[in-house]
Amino acid sequence: MESRAWLLEKRLMPADKVTRYADELRYTDLIAGYYVGAPKDVISAISDFSTWFFVWDDQHDRDAVHGRRTAWYRLSAELHTALDAPGDHLAHPEPLVAAFAETVHRLNGFLGPAWNERFARHFHAIVGAYDQEFENRVTKVTPKVAEYIELRRHTFGHSVWIDLLEPTAGREIPADLRTSGPFLAAARHCQDFSAWYNDLCSLPKELAGDDQHNLGISLIRHEGLSLEEAVVEVRKRVENCVTEFEVAEKELRELLAGHLAALPGGAGTAEARSVAEAVGSAVFNMRNWFSSVYWFHHESGRYRVDSWDDRSTPPYVSDLAGDA
Repeated sequence: MESRAWLLEKRLMPADKVTRYADELRYTDLIAGYYVGAPKDVISAISDFSTWFFVWDDQHDRDAVHGRRTAWYRLSAELHTALDAPGDHLAHPEPLVAAFAETVHRLNGFLGPAWNERFARHFHAIVGAYDQEFENRVTKVTPKVAEYIELRRHTFGHSVWIDLLEPTAGREIPADLRTSGPFLAAARHCQDFSAWYNDLCSLPKELAGDDQHNLGISLIRHEGLSLEEAVVEVRKRVENCVTEFEVAEKELRELLAGHLAALPGGAGTAEARSVAEAVGSAVFNMRNWFSSVYWFHHESGRYRVDSWDDRSTPPYVSDLAGDA
């Protein structure tokens, strides 16, 4: 109910579409499964941010479909500006900018300047990746597989979803653990699973819309695979993410034990317990991405392509730049 009210308050979706589609899209249910244990104000801010992300992604699709370069790049520039000073853009006339500023402003209140700067840096890169995808789509360029994978890790928002594990845990994770090979690998595998499974479920819509951005489409157009072979290959990559995550998770727990033992006073101090709890929370919720993503893609109305009048155009989308 809170998310529905927020969508209306921020003018991100017309009232009739909120009433008809908001609940069945399951956006807030998805986030509740991703960030278990988060305080109420944190989960509320993350949920609204995630809802905004979905709406922004849909607007990107509409602007690309209709070739609206001016509208897209104006929005892109305004998001960069709002990201650096969200408090100054809470009353911005563009709903997507004002809603974005409001969620970032709330997220910035949980940990501190270092986390805020890291989150902003990561999201600037995400906006830049969306610009690249926009150009690819309007010029009908399908990226090669390796290029697509790198781009997708940004457009899916890998880095910020991992950043949000820290306010969920109530503290920043020490940099030597957060930037370690095992932590980064575990984060990458849970996010790649999510992105590739999303590609599997989005493939019918994106083929119908002559899209260029899907792992399956890159495999078909650059590796010469048939549709059936591409689906098999994407499924294999999805499954590999699970087994590779388990390896990285084990290595991270071993690294954490060594880190705690090396702290002044050893593993029995309050700081050691706090670090152990934060990393434990992060790993637990990385694991939750697997089950939550799987559930979401089979429960959300976002992927019920066969029930749409036009398989390339979701009925819940509101084109904030104007229907064309």
